[in-house]
Amino acid sequence: MQLSERIRKLPKYLFAEIDEMKKIRKDVIDLGVGDPDIPTPRHIVEAMKKAVEDPKNHRYPSYEGSIEFRTAVSEFYERRGVKLDPESEIIALIGSKEGIAHLPLAYVNLGDYVIVPDPGYPVYNAGTILADGIPYKIPLRKENGFLPNLDEIPSEIAKKSKIMFLNYPNNPTSAVAEREFIKSAIDFCIDNKIILAHDFAYGEITFDGYRAKSFLEFENAFEVCIEFNSLSKTFNMTGWRIGFAVGSSEIIKGLLKVKTNVDSGVFQAIQEAGITALRSDVSVIRDICKIYEERRDVLVEGLRDVGLSVEKPKATFYVWCEVPEGYTSVEFTKKLLEVGVLVTPGVGFGDFGEGFVRFSLTKDVETVREAVERIGKLDLQP
Repeated sequence: MQLSERIRKLPKYLFAEIDEMKKIRKDVIDLGVGDPDIPTPRHIVEAMKKAVEDPKNHRYPSYEGSIEFRTAVSEFYERRGVKLDPESEIIALIGSKEGIAHLPLAYVNLGDYVIVPDPGYPVYNAGTILADGIPYKIPLRKENGFLPNLDEIPSEIAKKSKIMFLNYPNNPTSAVAEREFIKSAIDFCIDNKIILAHDFAYGEITFDGYRAKSFLEFENAFEVCIEFNSLSKTFNMTGWRIGFAVGSSEIIKGLLKVKTNVDSGVFQAIQEAGITALRSDVSVIRDICKIYEERRDVLVEGLRDVGLSVEKPKATFYVWCEVPEGYTSVEFTKKLLEVGVLVTPGVGFGDFGEGFVRFSLTKDVETVREAVERIGKLDLQP
């Protein structure tokens, strides 16, 4: 059987390759894939147990998510001063990845462009290809704070583009976007009639008093913006598969048309647990962030001590580290595997990720210390 042309265009999924790397040795410290090791908070688990026992939750859920869940999302955003209509401006997702992948199917025709950050989350590129669109890569460079230079996008590309994906706080670079850039991105999309799809999955994972900004906090954002969010990173619920999209009611409506044809919604018991999560005291999120902040400090200090160049991130649970001179990102990844430390090569996120590797802060602080000690034993001369 021959695969379709669109499937053959897809690159091998990065994290599947990392799983293969882990098999090289048994004592690997896996700082590659960003999957939180901290358990889901107990009160959320208890809410799930109770909801599973209720027979009314055993039937098909609604496609868009229950009104109770969507109301909880609106309350969560209201903390940021963002007012959302639960009826028309919010949709539940089977994880934000699902919604991101499905959005191009709603709006992209054969030959349309989608503007995709490079390096970036691989699903932006894959979702575009699966919708028969053409990814137009915009580089995220260190010298520009890993923000794209929108002026570099040719006007003929902008006019043919249907969607622009952005992601701040950013995976993999852990960069953040401030007011001036966000306003310019919104204006760019309004001027060119482009959907601005903002991936805000790491919006709550911040450090040192920093507060990440939702794009919907800005004037005119609702004209062009859909924002994807998730309970996965905020509440350590990656395996639960629940997220949501918020923003322009028109854009939400298009995404819902795809979902009604390809899935049957989020299991209602998980939505009930999600409501409990979203209505948690803010201290729950703060406590999670404190754990990552301690790990970040240990890792960054340790990497600097062994001579590696790395910035201390304000957000996400990633550290984006330059590889030593003389190495490619894949070569340096293999070098670290010599001492049983697994990271993600930057080139796996796109061509402009070359020269970097991504560390995930998803092991306890003692394991992070051990990883740094192992790296310190390497001769990093190529």
